[in-house]
Amino acid sequence: MDLTNAYANLPADLLASAPMVLLAILGLVAVVIDSFSNDTPWVPRLAGIGLGLAFVWELTRIADPAGTAFYGMIRTGGYASFVNMIILLGAGLSVELCGPYLSRIKHNYGEVYAIVLFATVGMMLLGTANNLVAVFVGLETMSISLYILTGLVRDDEGAIESALKYFLLGAFATGFFLYGIALIYGATGSFDLMEIGAAVAANGTSVLFWAGVGLLLVGFFFKVSAVPFHMWTPDVYQGAPTTITGFMSTASKTAGFASLILVLYTAVPAAGVTQVLAIVALITMVLGNILAIAQTNVKRMLAYSSVAHAGYVLVGLAAGTPEGYSGALYYMLIYTLMNIGAFGVIALLEWDEKGGREQTLDSLAGIGHRKPLLGWTMVVFMFSLSGFPPFGGFMGKVAVFGPAIDSGLIWLAICGVLASAISAYYYLRVLVVFFMKTEDEVRVPVATGAFPVPMTSAAVLVVCAAALVVLGVYPQLLELTESYFSAASVAALP
Repeated sequence: MDLTNAYANLPADLLASAPMVLLAILGLVAVVIDSFSNDTPWVPRLAGIGLGLAFVWELTRIADPAGTAFYGMIRTGGYASFVNMIILLGAGLSVELCGPYLSRIKHNYGEVYAIVLFATVGMMLLGTANNLVAVFVGLETMSISLYILTGLVRDDEGAIESALKYFLLGAFATGFFLYGIALIYGATGSFDLMEIGAAVAANGTSVLFWAGVGLLLVGFFFKVSAVPFHMWTPDVYQGAPTTITGFMSTASKTAGFASLILVLYTAVPAAGVTQVLAIVALITMVLGNILAIAQTNVKRMLAYSSVAHAGYVLVGLAAGTPEGYSGALYYMLIYTLMNIGAFGVIALLEWDEKGGREQTLDSLAGIGHRKPLLGWTMVVFMFSLSGFPPFGGFMGKVAVFGPAIDSGLIWLAICGVLASAISAYYYLRVLVVFFMKTEDEVRVPVATGAFPVPMTSAAVLVVCAAALVVLGVYPQLLELTESYFSAASVAALP
């Protein structure tokens, strides 16, 4: 790599990656402010404003031609902006939900928002990395931040257990990931995704290359909660603060899938991994949905639901076509809105003072009548997660199942539809408890507290619900994501 013009290109590179740079700087500023004025309300406001500005910046560039920055290490514009927009959306909505929730559980520390900003920077780097070294740096920046956020409530044994389990298993998966990068470099002589793809096209593949790809997939499957690397998900989601759970279940999963899409699209022959992805997708969909049925805790149920949705996205990737990749990317936008909304409602209904870890679904009997806003927004989220039209979840499943059918994976698409039908049972069970059960019909104590709903939290829920309706009726963004995988888009990269 010729670094002769590194300083001359630095201003242009910084401008191209301005949202990422802005959030990194704001994270450092938040640490400094909090050190002089502990837990000041200015820190969450600073984080919210920064995430909003970065989101608007990326939103204006989602139709721009693809480009690269920092000597091709990261992508900019087009695909990268769309990925960053989803990550920033998840982070911004989570920050708005975090303020009231963390204040209620007496853990609204300024450091939380600085770590969220650093985690978001890592996610953006991971999701747009065009080089395996950048992928690894983004992955570790994101992961270390999430380990800390998971154990935020240090006086709760469930949170500490979750953080330790996440850290130990995450470190183990990182070892596989890093070794896979080393093997791929040994087989191709490059870390750059485009150069790896060119080397494979020119010289073919080898056992060393496929061994590296296999280890790399292990790392990705862990980060996106695909079976059999999902073991950490239910425990971590259950033990972490609920709004933080919403953040890690959406933004981090978007970054992981976005990076996996780039690796598959640019560096790995699709024919070599199609069957592996299809089998993992099948097992992930089926096992995630079956295990979710047995859960009585809503957070744990949504954790297994998250595993199942990772399987749906893998169906699109198993197709190995531009349409499949674009459908997976579109699905992550829908999934972010659904899950942020669902975890937001559960956070507002939390009353056990243990992060919802021991709170059962039946304890919320009749809450839909006592809190109509929470009840009816939850209706939208549950129906959308189930895949019912006219909500966004239906179009998201069409976007990933359709390309699988076109690629001859009809059996996988049928299994996906059947898995979605199974999921309707436990999603709609939530609504049955909310609206059709009374206190006298359940055998557990029912919370009858006020459950205050702050204006900012209500606004987040309404925005998520409204966006799911709009995206379900007008799925034009799917056409935009398809343009990111055209031959012209790849040729435009420097």
